[in-house]
Order: sequence, then structure tokens, then C-alpha cells
Amino acid sequence: MIAFVFPGQGAQKVGMGRSLAAAFSVCRDTFAEADAALGEALSTLCFEGPDDRLMLTENTQPAILTMSTAVARLAASRGVRPAFAAGHSLGEYSAHVAAGTLSFADALRTVRRRGRYMQEAVPVGEGAMAAILGLDADGVARACVEAADGQIVTPANLNAPGQIVIAGHTAAVARAGERAKALGAKRAIPLAVSAPFHCPLMKPAEDRLAPELRALAAHDPAIPVVANVDALPKRTAADAIEALVRQVSSPVRWEDVVRRLIADGATTFVEMGPGAVLAGLIRKIDRNVAAFSIEDEAGLAAALAGLKL
Repeated sequence: MIAFVFPGQGAQKVGMGRSLAAAFSVCRDTFAEADAALGEALSTLCFEGPDDRLMLTENTQPAILTMSTAVARLAASRGVRPAFAAGHSLGEYSAHVAAGTLSFADALRTVRRRGRYMQEAVPVGEGAMAAILGLDADGVARACVEAADGQIVTPANLNAPGQIVIAGHTAAVARAGERAKALGAKRAIPLAVSAPFHCPLMKPAEDRLAPELRALAAHDPAIPVVANVDALPKRTAADAIEALVRQVSSPVRWEDVVRRLIADGATTFVEMGPGAVLAGLIRKIDRNVAAFSIEDEAGLAAALAGLKL
């Protein structure tokens, strides 16, 4: 069985979607739909940049959502039918568009505000994130507790064995990185992000976004969408929305999401959108499953060949 998976922030790059929009009308129409929904040329930003504008969180989030939706629609038009979906952070919105939980236009406008609220929750420079490599989840959690010193630092993305991202106050993140290395981590790598996502410092953003999410016209997903917050499949509109609300300030349990999808029968994962980060993480989590990434015509051809379509 096939699971569609959708990337989150950090996967964006100038030029994404340009060749697909040139080659396929379903992709071209998706980018045009995004431009109309937002009242601006998001497609131009994706195709041509500039990079500094694309990297602004409130632009990055709708841009990746659009690219991912274009790819998912293209794959569907070629007969690729998923049994499940999931997305990493922002990607969970893309998954719900693919599953029919949210309309594309509503999701675009919502993630634009989500990006803005997340950026405004913590003044620039006061928050940070870092990747901790080579230490298990218990060790990373211990490093955070021992380094907090009255500030906030917590696991934010539990991506794969030995790859966990922490987030919180800048100084606390730095202390936790050093403590993690003392506990056996191979490296602690500061990430170039504009805010400390998926930690309690995002609670103001969650509180602003919650009523807007709950006011959206949502439908029961056509396929189960496994949520970041608890790695459980969401099958109703209400459960899907509440998972998106809680996701803002909660850790992304990506390893658990992938393991749940496999336990439920997923044998093939197809990453929809820019980059191949999720496919790489999935292979680290379980080498017995197949993983493809579609961001251009070559990726599409490889996936279709691998799926024998």
C-alpha cells in the first residue's frame, strides 16, 4: 500500500515547480489557483525568487504547500492512489488537502497566517533550533532538562533514530547542545531558522491560529492522515483540525508517524514536493520499505517505474 508524505519548511528552493508547471497543465493550474487564492504571484516567487523573500516563513509555507499539491495532483492523474497520507509539520496541511479534509484555497490562506503567527511569537534572535545527531530520544530529553536553567528547550522534531531537533530559547538550546555532546551525541548543529518551531514558545501562535482553524469548512479525510502530534490516524474532520491546532507548539513525532504507517500496512512511500529529506529519513527508520521523491519529471518517471504504473 502507498502512503503519500509531504515535506515541511526547509525544503523550499527557488525554481521549485517551474519545470513541472511548464510540462503539465495540472501543475500549471495548481500554481495559478494559488495565485488567485492569495491575490499575488506566489508562482513567480517559487519559480524565480528572490531567495530572501521565499525564505520568509509566511511565504515559505504557502509556497511548499502549493508545490506539494501540484505534485500530488500530478501523481494522482497518473494513477498513483494512496491508502494513507502524512506530512512533516507544515506538510500535514498538504496531506489534508490531498485527503480532501481542507480546500486548497483555505489551506493556503491558513498556512500564510500560521507562518506569520509563528514568526511573531518569538522576537528574532530570542529563539533557536539545533539538530542533535547520534543520541537517542531519552538522552536528548535529558540534555534539555539538565540545560534548561529556567528557560525553555525541548525536543521539537523526532525525525529518525539518532536525528532529533531541539528548540527553545537561544542560550538554552546552545547549552542543551553541549550537554547532549557530553552525553554521547556526535554533533549538535545549529539550524538556520527564523523561529523556534514546535516548542512551548509557540503557544501564542497556537492560540491565535486555533479559532481560525476551527472555523474552517473541514470534511472527513478520504484516507487516514497520521498526525504529527500523536502519530495516530485522523479519520474525522474534528480530529484532524484539533491535531493541527496542537501541532504548533508540540513536537513532530516523525519516526513514530512512519512506524505507524508501516504498522498499518504502508509498504511504499512517495514524497510529494521539493527535496528528498523525508525519503531519506524513512530509509533510516526502516530499510525494508520503498521510498520515492517527486519534485521534477525525473522523479515522477522513477516513481512511476518503481510503482509499475
